[in-house]
Amino acid sequence: MSENEPPVHDDAPEPWSSALEGLRQELRRRLAGSGASPAQPGAEAANVDWLSLAEDLRRRIGQLGMRERSGEVDDFGLDPETIRSARPLLRLLRKRWWRIEVVGLEHVPAERPVLFVANHSGLLPWDGLALAETIEEAHGAERRPRFLIADWLITLPFVQPALARLGGVRACRENAERLLASGHSVVAFPEGVKGAAKTFRDRYRLQRFGRGGAVRLGLAAGVPIVPVAIVGAEETHPILFKLETPARVLGLPFLPVTPTFPWLGPLGALPLPSKWVISFGEPLATTAMEPAQASDDLLVARLTEELRSEVQRQVKRALGIRQGVFG
Repeated sequence: MSENEPPVHDDAPEPWSSALEGLRQELRRRLAGSGASPAQPGAEAANVDWLSLAEDLRRRIGQLGMRERSGEVDDFGLDPETIRSARPLLRLLRKRWWRIEVVGLEHVPAERPVLFVANHSGLLPWDGLALAETIEEAHGAERRPRFLIADWLITLPFVQPALARLGGVRACRENAERLLASGHSVVAFPEGVKGAAKTFRDRYRLQRFGRGGAVRLGLAAGVPIVPVAIVGAEETHPILFKLETPARVLGLPFLPVTPTFPWLGPLGALPLPSKWVISFGEPLATTAMEPAQASDDLLVARLTEELRSEVQRQVKRALGIRQGVFG
């Protein structure tokens, strides 16, 4: 091989490399035989390695649409590049649209995984996303919590992949245990679908906290359980009433009717500019307990009721801080 010839890629298979090099030499002989000199038109074209240029073009075309993807996507689908791309919009929502006020952030441990337990509201998981952004802004990207999302949201077209790239994870104990064990904080909403489906007249009245799954999870993982109140998300999509029959046809737990949906079609998914307050309470007193106590039903029931009462107290506190729904 002459010194002017480009090297063959080492990672190419041997038969392919030999065929490619033979074709290159044949093209060069034909171009050289045409009599083109550097001073003649077309001389520059004779010096171009067209095969390398075509290969480079093929590679670049194959990368179209991949710029927004990251090679750092984790096992649960979180993509830092997607979060960076969405950050201007998320910051606009938090700072200007909802004007989120945060209180009690000093109660959040900064150097270890945390189980955040919050009241649930709103058709879309704006509450979990806003809470994750709030914690990341305060404690850094490595402490960004993952928020659990209900099964019915995963069934909606295009929703699950988008939420996964932003840190949403299907709500089940196995996923939460894996996240906490790997050092990630988790946001849980023990009210489940009942919390998200509350009508406007029942706003900020906490529903039952399941069967104590959040407390069992925190005890078994040995992490602090921090109660959180989120006020404002209830008004982003205020549910006037629910349609039961169409929901069953569509396979959904409920089909909401809000001031903007379904009247505005897809635009009805845009959240209203309500005023938000996020209030963090002191961690539940479980740090001295053993993981084995997660199987103590009486203890779990007592702690679950204490947790629910504290979240409700934080909700009342946050409502008192807020001057008005859109103020």
